[in-house]
Amino acid sequence: MADLIDMLTLIFTIIIFARIMVSWMVGFGRLSPYSPLAKTIIEITEPILAPVRNLLPPAAGFDFSPMIVIIGIQILGTILKQILA
Repeated sequence: MADLIDMLTLIFTIIIFARIMVSWMVGFGRLSPYSPLAKTIIEITEPILAPVRNLLPPAAGFDFSPMIVIIGIQILGTILKQILA
């Protein structure tokens, strides 16, 4: 069960990092926000990031919600593994 938690934690972390990369690529004009890749990643991550983004105002134009979500996912994975152990 711990391996499953580790795998899910890793997958969610990778998807959040992909969202960061997509937002940079869209911002620099390298990727269309309407491309299937960008739309899919945004649709997967937005339900997770939006509540955190609503709680935290952007600081100096930066969105820290992905970092907060990644830290939260890591903490949650650790807590779940401790409960199951």
